[in-house]
Amino acid sequence: MAHHKSAQKRIRQTVRRSAVNTARVGRVRTFIKKVEMAIAGGDRAKAQDALRQAEPEMMRGAHKGIVKKNTMSRRISRLSKRINGMPA
Repeated sequence: MAHHKSAQKRIRQTVRRSAVNTARVGRVRTFIKKVEMAIAGGDRAKAQDALRQAEPEMMRGAHKGIVKKNTMSRRISRLSKRINGMPA
């Protein structure tokens, strides 16, 4: 257990930040799953709409430090590519 006040405060902050980051990761995953489900369903318009909603959420996660920016950019790119390859 921490003995200094500053160390105790850092522990409290870490617990709080971990909870926030866990929630953010879950939120991003949920949006990605919605896009994946729309692609699997074969509805291109629905998939495009899902990606349009997911993209800002994914980049927000990247800017908040959940994952690297290039990782999210790559995932968005691959989802876009799969949607564009779907029949109209």
